Amino acid sequence: IIFSIASQSLLTVAPKPILIYVIAPPMECWGLERLVQSAHPRLELAGSSPTVDESVEALGQVAPHVVLLDLEEDQADEAVKTLQEAGSAKILIISGSADLEMLDRAVLSGARGVVLKKDSPELLLKAIEKIHEGELWIDRRALGRIFMEMARQKASRANDPSQGKIATLTLRERKTIAAVASDATVPAKVIAERLCISEFTLRNQLTSVYAKLGLSNRLDLYAFAIRHSLTDPN
Repeated sequence: IIFSIASQSLLTVAPKPILIYVIAPPMECWGLERLVQSAHPRLELAGSSPTVDESVEALGQVAPHVVLLDLEEDQADEAVKTLQEAGSAKILIISGSADLEMLDRAVLSGARGVVLKKDSPELLLKAIEKIHEGELWIDRRALGRIFMEMARQKASRANDPSQGKIATLTLRERKTIAAVASDATVPAKVIAERLCISEFTLRNQLTSVYAKLGLSNRLDLYAFAIRHSLTDPN
């Protein structure tokens, strides 16, 4: 009898909630937090931050499943790339922007979907569950635009092999390249200080960059960065 009761309890254990991290301005953040809390126990609020930069350290600590990113900025792709480097959470964009190109860039950079602010709270909750399950939350028109852009980028990389190499760089590596390209003669110690990292970390990053771009030293990297307009980290 004891075994029977134990077996039954194991079968009725509730699934673990989906951990949600919210990145949004204070007013929007308050509303999204309440929405997530209203969906307990399916969802659980793991934390929140007003900006992407302020969320980076926290994401590594709380390890959410899904990040809700309130996005109105033009730097959509960079925001998504930064979040991807900070952790493995799936990113869902929430936006009131009519800039379809900006939203498409966010998806091309790795966001799993887009929910518009005019959509219902129920739709947002459904989108969270779907992308947590591994699906994309993108309407058909956006999907068509994104496929066309992917085809264009593929053709562009085929015509210029360097673009394919550049596409493998992380945001941190691009910032390192920009710092190196700002002055080919500045000591590594100064570059590390500007990037707020150790010289050891800088050497590791440069080793990775050299391998990805097929280069051998800082002078080669400087020339490559100037030739391919990599002096701007964004």
